[in-house]
Amino acid sequence: MTYCVGMCLQAGLVFLSDSRTNAGVDHINTFRKMRTWQRPGERVIVMLTSGNLSISQSVGNILTERLALADSTNLFKAPNMFEVARHVGEVVREVHRRDAEALSEFGVEFNASMVVGGQILGEPPRLFNVYAAGNFIESTEDTPYIQIGESKYGKPIIDRVVKYGTSLSDAAKCALVSMDSTIRSNLSVGLPLDLCVVERDALAIKSHVSITFENAYYQQIRSQWGERLREAFAELPNPDWL
Repeated sequence: MTYCVGMCLQAGLVFLSDSRTNAGVDHINTFRKMRTWQRPGERVIVMLTSGNLSISQSVGNILTERLALADSTNLFKAPNMFEVARHVGEVVREVHRRDAEALSEFGVEFNASMVVGGQILGEPPRLFNVYAAGNFIESTEDTPYIQIGESKYGKPIIDRVVKYGTSLSDAAKCALVSMDSTIRSNLSVGLPLDLCVVERDALAIKSHVSITFENAYYQQIRSQWGERLREAFAELPNPDWL
């Protein structure tokens, strides 16, 4: 399992992904769930993946290979982010046509989900969720984030904090708190993390950080958030019927 979150804000985009995959409690591995493609000054694209690792790796590899083909539709030829999301969906369907029947024969479900976001010159930053069927939805100003994987543990803090006007630094901080809450509650999500920030109209990645357990800022977030929650809980009044 995994947990990934992407946020599309007035100030730009924030992406965070974990790196844990598992096939049972005794078979745990680390694989990155984030891929980036960019032509600085023209476009920047980030993709997060969840679900069957072989499917998501196939989709990512095909997307990268297509960039070298002059006569092929690819991420660098798409005129806007909607067409980027449509291209990703078409590649997902291509992998489905190739692998779904064989996977089904072995009792394996065709399960994959992608968060695809970025900005192309001439339009604002955009963020999409591409499903296993190749269809997709786009985030809005009312709901400026998309989660995939084990989303339920990290959703409450994002719902309370993140708005379309939230700064990139606050959004990144909230994403890390969301991730830490998920890691504490679910063993199938784990470090290292990939945190990527794309500033609006920069058309390039502003920051891409790999966060391990030794990261000082992550440890500060992890400890202080727990302490402040306990303090806030202690300050709440007791129910008057007890």
